[in-house]
Amino acid sequence: MQNSVETTFVIPPPPAVSLPVTGTDARFPVRRVHCVGRNYADHAREMGQDPDRAPPVFFAKAPDCLVVDGGAFPFPPASLEVHHEVELVVALQGGGRDLQPEQAPGLIFGYAVGIDFTRRDLQAQAKATGGPWEMAKAFDQSAPCGVLAPAAAIGHPSGGRITLSINGETRQDGDLAAMIWSVPEIVATLSRLVALAPGDLIYTGTPAGVGPVDRGDRLTGRIEGVGVVETVVV
Repeated sequence: MQNSVETTFVIPPPPAVSLPVTGTDARFPVRRVHCVGRNYADHAREMGQDPDRAPPVFFAKAPDCLVVDGGAFPFPPASLEVHHEVELVVALQGGGRDLQPEQAPGLIFGYAVGIDFTRRDLQAQAKATGGPWEMAKAFDQSAPCGVLAPAAAIGHPSGGRITLSINGETRQDGDLAAMIWSVPEIVATLSRLVALAPGDLIYTGTPAGVGPVDRGDRLTGRIEGVGVVETVVV
């Protein structure tokens, strides 16, 4: 029998990032956070894009961008315009490369409601100069996420109302059925670019109605049959 060797670190390792799961005290460990841009036609149009010609745009957030367990969202420095984007979040229990869409359901552990916060002013500057979006998207605590609902309990939603309200007023109101690229298509397309693995999350895009938030705002995102995410801007 091979002896186990305990790893010694030169500094304390960062804490593991995980999400709560409905119906259990066990948590879902997060490996990577992938995000899809311009995946609803109405949102693509409000951002000045042609949804009939745009393939999915992928970008990433670090796992520690997640805000979990109802935590607050701190308004970030270096920006005066931060927008909300409510999204269906997919959590993978399997992975691979060059996957087919029909393989996706078997790889999905569950679903949650998330918010992709965006420094819109920094994103506009990046677009104008052809620079990367990273500081507009992957900033600290930019990805609140609600409790994961296992697919074994809720199935694989292909439709359902998706909304976001601020201080009780509805700002975004759409339907998952309006996605340009379905969840299985997103999983398959992404797997041709990077190897997917258990623990990966995919934020799948937002419907129209994105807009600014300010300190003191209370946000509630909901997806019919999936769940809720709540946060307050501080």
